[in-house]
This record gives sequence, structure tokens and C-alpha cells, in this order.
Amino acid sequence: MKLVSFEEDGRIAAGYIDGEQIVVCAEGSGADRAVLSLVEGDEAAKAAWASGDGRRVPRAAVRLIAPIPEPRRDIFCVGKNYYAHAAEFHSSGFDSSAKEQVPSHPVVFTKATTSVCGPGDVVKGSLDHTNTVDYEGELGVVIGKRAFQTPKDRAMDHVFGYVIVNDVTSRELQKIHNQWVIGKGVDTFCPMGPWIATADEVADVGALQLTTEINGELRQDARVADLIFDIPTLIETMSRTMTLLPGDIIATGTPVGVGIGFTPPKYLVPGDRMRVEITGLGVLENEIG
Repeated sequence: MKLVSFEEDGRIAAGYIDGEQIVVCAEGSGADRAVLSLVEGDEAAKAAWASGDGRRVPRAAVRLIAPIPEPRRDIFCVGKNYYAHAAEFHSSGFDSSAKEQVPSHPVVFTKATTSVCGPGDVVKGSLDHTNTVDYEGELGVVIGKRAFQTPKDRAMDHVFGYVIVNDVTSRELQKIHNQWVIGKGVDTFCPMGPWIATADEVADVGALQLTTEINGELRQDARVADLIFDIPTLIETMSRTMTLLPGDIIATGTPVGVGIGFTPPKYLVPGDRMRVEITGLGVLENEIG
């Protein structure tokens, strides 16, 4: 299933995509949490979504928002997780994380829940007073089952599905604070969507192709198989000492081709359009404001 949250006539609803239509499974009070409740395994939510007898609305008649508009916790993110991007970032002068070009262990940080916005939303680049806004197209992994000290060979059993994430970043804030939370947690700096594809929709996650375009120019193009630390390794590492909860989202890292990889850097300015696409997960488009 491809799960969506959306606005219709100013009201929030949720459902799943069926061709050019959306089957509505939740509306009214609590609809903004409907997808999260399903991910968390709420029995009433499962029944409502499984019935398939909700009304149908044309996709073109609604405005999609982030599938989980308000995640239960900050977004977990992984830095420097593609070889070429690790080299690109390390040599950019903005890497305050470590002396290693290629990390020996996953580099994990978070983005605030208030950074989440949806497809088509304006990313408020004006909040970055340093004017060093950059993009990072990424695959997001949605956890569906509590994971604690979960070994790699069982890690994928805890994955509910996948979603596109754009880890928008203020590079100068990322650098001057010697850690990444402030530069990456800016409000609206985590576009997400257009839907969550359940794990059964993705036969081979490593075969997924990720591309990012800026104003129609291809900047990033990579397969998920190119990750330094794959999804099972990330889940095993993170759950070794802390519990991952249903609804947690892990942004797995971005490939080579970000703005600071160019000389001079190609920072985003108001009016620039970002387009991230991943095989089977749709297209996530946002404009810089």
C-alpha cells in the first residue's frame, strides 16, 4: 500500500492510493495521526484501513501533506553514508564531525519534528541567516515494530515501509556549531513524502534508484545499494543501546552531488525548486522560500 495524508477543503484526512484515486480511511478528529496509528499497530486503525470501503477522492482534487505530519520523535539521520559523498563532504571544509573521510561507524544525528513539511510546501530558506541552504535527497525507513538489540539478520522484520526525505541543511550553521542538529533542524528543513510505501511494495530496497534535480538539473543519481552502512546495519547499531519505536523514521544518508560539492558551492536561493525521486516512492518537490 501507498499511504498518504492530505488536505481536502481545509480538512485533514488519510488513506491509500489506488491508481488515480485515494481510498479514504480516516477523516475528522485524529486524522492527522491516522498513518502513525496504523504504523504503530493500532487494531482499530488496522480494521479501518483493511476494510477498503471508504469513499474515494481523485488524487488531483486534494493536497498531499507529509504522510506522518507530526512524527512521535525527532527524525534519525545518518551522515556520510555513501562513499563518494563522504569524500565530497570531507573535502568541502564543512565536515566538523570527524577526521575520517569514510566513517568507521555510522554517524547519527537528528532533525526536529518541527522541521517536517510535505510535498509542495515551501521550505523556509529565509530562516537561515547564513544563506548556505543545501539539499540532500535520501531514502527514509519507517520502523514498524519495536526494536531493541536487534541483530542484522532480523532487522528488516522491523521495517514498516519507506518514504522520500530531503535533509535540507544550513551548511554554515552545521559547521560553526561543531555538530549538525542546529544546521539541519531548521523549521521546514525536512520535506517528506509524497507517501509511505509499505515494505511489501519494495522487492529489493538496494535496487531503488535515487535522483535529485535542482531547477531541472540532475545533481544526484545513485542506488541505495551504494550505502556504506546498509539498513540492517543501521538498525542493529542504533538499537544496540536504545529502543527504536514504531513510527520512528531513519533517513539513511545522501549520495554525492550536494551543493557544497561544487566549486564554488551551489547554495539554494529563493525560487529554486528541488525534486527528489526514488523508484516506486514517487516524487517529492519543494520550492525554497
